Amino acid sequence: MSTESNQGSRSYLFGIVLVAVLGGLLFGYDTAVISGAEKGLQAFFMGASDFAYTDFWHGFTSSSALIGCIIGSAISGILASSWGRKKSLIFAGVMFFISAWGSMCPESMVLAKGEPSLTLLIVFNIYRVIGGVGVGLASAVCPMYIGEIAPSNIRGMLVSWNQFAIIFGQLVVYFVNFFILGDHVAPIIESVGNGLNQIVNGADAAWSIENGWRYMFGSEMVPAGLFAILICFVPETPRYLAMIGKDDSALYVLSRINGKAEAMTILSEIKNTITVKTEKLMTYGFLCIFVGIMLSVFQQAVGINAVLYFAPRIYEAMGFDNPMVLTVFNGIVNLGFTCVAIFTVEKLGRKPLLIVGSLGMALGAFGVACTFGNDEMQLLCMISLMLYSASFMFSWGPICWVLIAEVFPNTIRGAAVAIAVAFQWIFNWIVSTSFVPMANSLGYWFAYGLYGVICILAAIFVWRLVPETKGKTLEQMTDLWKNRK
Repeated sequence: MSTESNQGSRSYLFGIVLVAVLGGLLFGYDTAVISGAEKGLQAFFMGASDFAYTDFWHGFTSSSALIGCIIGSAISGILASSWGRKKSLIFAGVMFFISAWGSMCPESMVLAKGEPSLTLLIVFNIYRVIGGVGVGLASAVCPMYIGEIAPSNIRGMLVSWNQFAIIFGQLVVYFVNFFILGDHVAPIIESVGNGLNQIVNGADAAWSIENGWRYMFGSEMVPAGLFAILICFVPETPRYLAMIGKDDSALYVLSRINGKAEAMTILSEIKNTITVKTEKLMTYGFLCIFVGIMLSVFQQAVGINAVLYFAPRIYEAMGFDNPMVLTVFNGIVNLGFTCVAIFTVEKLGRKPLLIVGSLGMALGAFGVACTFGNDEMQLLCMISLMLYSASFMFSWGPICWVLIAEVFPNTIRGAAVAIAVAFQWIFNWIVSTSFVPMANSLGYWFAYGLYGVICILAAIFVWRLVPETKGKTLEQMTDLWKNRK
């Protein structure tokens, strides 16, 4: 017997995870691509003759993918349980690809190309919703897939790479949009009141209005196609294979990852927890589901998307002349602090990182609330905002996904993860749509003061209710929740 069959192959495991985290990269890519394309898109539809493209329409169009995200996450449990984790990810990849192509060419070879209309806008939004379904599905199933295939001693680290891929995907699309725009000029749009706008530099920005936004959305076809193809070559998770009675296939995958002897032990533990293929959602008590849902709620309610989605607007409101440069720098800092979680989650545990991150975010948020608008404290305000963002990146960003992937018992994981992630996207929408009106009407001090209070509540919630899952197998979650009922 070879050494690899005795000890398992780390290269095989890491190859599988590398393919799986491409789903996270697409998650980040799809949600951030709108940031570079939205002005050209707005200017294009402002040229419609059959309806007025108002701020309402633009706000809806910019966030329409979130509708798909909620749908995709809500159905992820059904698909993951009936189709399996692998086929669900293949489906997500296909959704990404269709959305990228359709968003680039919403005319779909049926409508007249280059002629904006209400019908074309509706079709465009349908394609964006399709992409959102892929995002919602990938956001739930990718961490689940990695969590179910990874050994318990490095599971947290491997699932954390999914968050790294999300942030990396956002950075990639920022640079892709920058290179697509090149020497061309983005449209400058000014408000004329009643939700209507006008284009200031229409002639100079003609290329961006007609073609730029199309290429930005279409660029996603490359990673989407690559993901849809590569995911076909990775195995189904051994937990799912065991649940549908394919013990030999499950043992084969476990052996390649953990070695033959360890694989037999793991398979035995899996079989002991799935004597019944499906159980009712509340089999392990209300607290089990409540913890999963509140992890998702707090991940969004702490307000991080107020930074990720509106960073240029915030830095500009602070008085900085180079908001895009600061936004890119902030993104690099975020990527670095995500690595902190990757390399410490198995040493320090999940709860300490979440609690410290919550307190760090609270300190940063209160710092922004106290210094915003004070020119003499501009630098301190910027540092506070970056502290707030960086603290999220080594705590709630990756660790929430780790816990959601591993905290639920095998038999209810698909449905429980779907519910938790659906709540995450709902609160994502609430935070992202409420921040600008709240900041404009009540002030940035109020918005960040509120986020600071929520961060304190998040720390208390983790301290009192969230179980530590460091070093525990997924099968041990069954006993953990049975004992806490």
